[in-house]
Amino acid sequence: MQNLNIDIETYSSEDIQRAGAYRYALSPDFEVLLFAYSADNGPVEVIDFKQGGTLPPDILQALFDPSVTKHAYNAAFEWWCLSRHFRLGTEYSMTPEDWLPQWRCTMLHGLYCGYTAGLGATGEALGLPQDRRKLSTGSALIRTFCAPCKPNKSNGGRTRTLPRHEPEKWALFQEYCRQDVVTEQEIGRRLSAFPVPDSVQKQWETDQKINARGVAVDQELVDGALYCTQTVTDQLRQEAVSLTGLSNPNSVSQLIRWLESEINEEVAALRKTDVSDLLGRDLPSDAARRMLEIRQELGKTSCKKFDAIKAAVCADGRVRGLLQFYGANRTGRWAGRLVQVQNLPQTHLPALSYTRDLVKQRDLSMLSLLHGSIPGTLSQLIRTALIASPGHVLIDADFSAIEARVIAWLAGESWVLDVFRTHGKIYEACASQMFGVPIEAIKKGRPEYSLRQKGKVATLALGYQGGVGALIAMGALRMGLTEEELPDIVRRWRAANKQIVNLWYALEQAAIGTIRTGRASGVHGLGLAMEGDASTDQWFLTIALPSGRKLYYARPYLMPGDRGDSIHYQGMDQTTKKWKDLETYGGKLVENCVQAIARDCLAESIERLEAAGYPVVFHVHDEVVIDADAANPDAALTDVCQIMSRPVDWAPELPLRAEGWTDSYYKKD
Repeated sequence: MQNLNIDIETYSSEDIQRAGAYRYALSPDFEVLLFAYSADNGPVEVIDFKQGGTLPPDILQALFDPSVTKHAYNAAFEWWCLSRHFRLGTEYSMTPEDWLPQWRCTMLHGLYCGYTAGLGATGEALGLPQDRRKLSTGSALIRTFCAPCKPNKSNGGRTRTLPRHEPEKWALFQEYCRQDVVTEQEIGRRLSAFPVPDSVQKQWETDQKINARGVAVDQELVDGALYCTQTVTDQLRQEAVSLTGLSNPNSVSQLIRWLESEINEEVAALRKTDVSDLLGRDLPSDAARRMLEIRQELGKTSCKKFDAIKAAVCADGRVRGLLQFYGANRTGRWAGRLVQVQNLPQTHLPALSYTRDLVKQRDLSMLSLLHGSIPGTLSQLIRTALIASPGHVLIDADFSAIEARVIAWLAGESWVLDVFRTHGKIYEACASQMFGVPIEAIKKGRPEYSLRQKGKVATLALGYQGGVGALIAMGALRMGLTEEELPDIVRRWRAANKQIVNLWYALEQAAIGTIRTGRASGVHGLGLAMEGDASTDQWFLTIALPSGRKLYYARPYLMPGDRGDSIHYQGMDQTTKKWKDLETYGGKLVENCVQAIARDCLAESIERLEAAGYPVVFHVHDEVVIDADAANPDAALTDVCQIMSRPVDWAPELPLRAEGWTDSYYKKD
């Protein structure tokens, strides 16, 4: 036996959507119900653990045999749940971490090749025939057998549905489990000509270890924040009822009608931006202004985020499963899960430690006196709920201007590289290049310092062929720039960064040529090719990165337009979350490549840090967070930054730099 394809169905009283897979499987009532498998593409067998079934001896032996590769869709779930089922590390000498290298994740394989997550969605996008697709009845069956049920008269007051309660549905559930193996096998077969590199497989294994390690939670702070949130929310809702006379001031339609009567004009919507815009105007009604302020306060995300931490924290006080490997299927960057560490408010509060103590003490009056808005204050404290273990400190280090460094290196923009290899003041240097002003003049106290803001917004917004719209989206108008001066900023930035501009058009033309002719091409160290497998009808435009990893664009084709051929491919629409035809262009291709290379730099650093004995507990974009021994934090921080600043083997001329801090809790300003 060489390969074992596996799918399991499980039960736990924990809600996996809120608690995550780790707390779900750590529940005392967790159990594996069904175990479906296929050995070397043989017939799929289903073992019914719930009704006394056991694995055949040869399958049990193969399950832990390093020479037998285990395959599953979202293999992290099977690996973790079966580790719990077989009590690895206690009843077995093999630990879950020892077992990881034996697993291969078919979901990762699909994501690597540019497809979406989800067994059913991936099968549909791949064009699997109906008999090879995931059964549509699965969600209802999972709700029936995999989670508790509410007791009522019709179910005899039971809190759980067992096979004997619904024998026909149980038989269908077994077939559903069997079919998942069939679908997973077919996805693997169709993608077999486009393998996941060994380096990415190793990164996936490291990611599972980091997710299983988890990060400690300040549960006293979380409980205090939830108490404060609920108390203030109740007070604000009571004030809203008293102010408006509405029975339900949360109702958008009711509130819009009330506001229109107060300010004598039409109110189209009450989204966050709409409320901010209204508050930024002179309103004829103080009551309307106060009601909008209340709505703005109630819209803070603090309660939901603290709730998410509370729901996911395990019995040992750690929250696990915060990261999704290859969450961005185009670039391979990580995505957040559960608490969404990639999308937390920054911490700009003065007296941060004192404020945290006030929340723990549930001192609402002092919090209000010190900071005013309690929901806004709590929102900024979400990060600080993630803390170091006892006797440890958090080391936080992140790459400095990583995307600006990567795009300059990729394009060969020498003056930018010189900046990063010397003083590193890229915003001042950019302004100097754009406006012909000596960089020494762009400093605080001089009138030329106002140019730095233009250099900053241009650096952040214009690297991927963006124009005025990109500047506005990056916040140019909020920075004090006027819309009239934005076209000039775009023109000046492009004139100062000719090599980056050339990269946009060179990569686009290379991609068009490769799609049209099928011939491979190369641009600035990027290798473009058409790769396909006629036997499975899979065709891709691929871009080989310097790391050896590839970006995949499924079923590419050219569409004639006013400005010549445009590039189209099939992918996931990030707005609608639907699989559809998408269009791309040179700047977008450059963005994909730059973000992918930056991601590879981060992945390389994580491997180095783990090897050096620095346990990463989570990471965000270009930032790593390490739970380190508190004996000598300054020396450890210096070592971590040096490790991250070392050149990578596949890009020795790419100048990297990392900076960081240490503290007992997580923060970001």
